[in-house]
Amino acid sequence: MNRTTKILIAFVVLVIIARLLLPYFVLRYVNKTLADMDGYTGHVEDIDIQLIRGAYQIDELRVRKINGKIKEPFLFIPKTDLSIEWKSLFKGKLVSEVECYEPELNFAFADSEASSQTGVEVDWTAYLKKLLPININRFAIINGTINLTSLVTQPRADLALKQFQGEVRNIRNVEDKANQLPSPVTATGNVPGYGGTMTFSANMNLLKVVPDFDYNLRFSDLQLLKLNPLAKEYANLDFERGTVSVYSEMAMLNSKLNGYLKPLTKNMKIFKLNEHEGRSVGKFFTELIAQAGTAVFKNQKHDQVATRIPLNGTIDDVQTAIWPTLFGVLRNAYIEAFKGEFDNNITLQDALKSIKEDYKAKRAERKAERKEKRAERKAERKEKREARKREKEKSK
Repeated sequence: MNRTTKILIAFVVLVIIARLLLPYFVLRYVNKTLADMDGYTGHVEDIDIQLIRGAYQIDELRVRKINGKIKEPFLFIPKTDLSIEWKSLFKGKLVSEVECYEPELNFAFADSEASSQTGVEVDWTAYLKKLLPININRFAIINGTINLTSLVTQPRADLALKQFQGEVRNIRNVEDKANQLPSPVTATGNVPGYGGTMTFSANMNLLKVVPDFDYNLRFSDLQLLKLNPLAKEYANLDFERGTVSVYSEMAMLNSKLNGYLKPLTKNMKIFKLNEHEGRSVGKFFTELIAQAGTAVFKNQKHDQVATRIPLNGTIDDVQTAIWPTLFGVLRNAYIEAFKGEFDNNITLQDALKSIKEDYKAKRAERKAERKEKRAERKAERKEKREARKREKEKSK
């Protein structure tokens, strides 16, 4: 056996040993990275390296809150696949894609810190970058579950999205850098607790600290009977039958937003004459009046009550207009029934209008402040002149 053959065999042996040991070192690094994440801790059961495909697979990733009272982990992903995006590589861009299979995300909302689990205090992107240093250009969720516990605390109302499918593409603007909203986002899911479905589509700019977006969101055929705990608590009534669908469009640019919510009920019934169990006299008349109001404001042909609620303002201060909302109820009842679809009249330019209007308002405010200061200075000069005049008169 010559020297070259020996070197070649030694090199192959070293590569094999490195390949066998690499998952161990990567697993150790990942678990060390996840050990302390600002009040959360994570652990990975196993990692599989696939050098030829340029990828590695994470098995059973769990993230839980430290010193929390929530039994369920904040995040559990049985399988995560992280790999190079070959399509972008052929365009000269080295970026990655992430696919999460059957993930489960558990949010909990409560007044106490120990009973709350939202993850807002953690910069998750920083830890994701440590796990995958290459920029992520595509992120996908396959058959996921999102649980929102105590979304309303009194009475307790939970919301769950099952069979959640979601995808975000072109995060790094590999395909279209000139587009204001280059990243398409899609998501679908079932709402089993309320008997409906959810669909979401958007275009976004995810490279900003506060992303810009233009989205369409729809919840279809939620059962009103499932909303009775909330209706009893806040309106002193309950529903006998019916469904509600909610349509929403929203555009946001530089934290300014414009959009609407369009709730649409079908076949709604509130009052039932022979209901005796647990109904007080006050609730009897409340439901009777509500049913009468429904009859007045219902579109008889389509058996629906609906309106359009305009939303505008900033991400921290969303405002609604009362009169357009009330007019929407009357319009649906007596002029033209709202359709169970998006209006498709909200664009990014609508959010830009809010910015322009806010700029005009601030400019008018500054103008008023300058005018007020000029008036104050004028009054001060006048008072000084009068004081000097009085002093002269005294000296005489």
